[in-house]
Amino acid sequence: MLSFGKRSESSIVFFLTSLVILMLCLAYASVPLYNIFCKATGYGGTTKKATGAITNITSQKIRVYFNADIMPELPWKFNSETNYIDINIGEQSLAFYYAENLSNQPLLGMAVYNVIPFKAGKYFNKVACFCFEEQMLLPKQKVAMPVAFYIDPSIMLDDSTKDLSEITLSYTFFKLK
Repeated sequence: MLSFGKRSESSIVFFLTSLVILMLCLAYASVPLYNIFCKATGYGGTTKKATGAITNITSQKIRVYFNADIMPELPWKFNSETNYIDINIGEQSLAFYYAENLSNQPLLGMAVYNVIPFKAGKYFNKVACFCFEEQMLLPKQKVAMPVAFYIDPSIMLDDSTKDLSEITLSYTFFKLK
């Protein structure tokens, strides 16, 4: 049987405790770090928040489809005004989604989004969006939710995206407690 001295045992306990604390800190920080990574790289279909206007609008068109989903625990109706639009790459566009509270009580929801195919996410720039904002709808209230966006022209220079002819912007609404 191995025997450890008091100093050795306390060192092992300190090391293991430190390791557990480090793992908890990493687990706690993983979501914000992952979100930062996705926003910087466009990984997972995450779009960028536009910081300035695009000046080089191209004549090349791309079709943007709009998808609207809602989680079953949220008794809302949620849809896009149109199924798709064809836009020039680099041109700012505006699309509308509509949400309606079908219940008899005020409800709070939040939308998350992604872009498919995922590789196009880093070129999809939102100028204005309702995503990640709490949305309170009163009983039977219906609201319009605009999203302004453009596709960065550098999408045509990327070998993995230069031949894309369509992109889907998808939103999912979740109920907030």
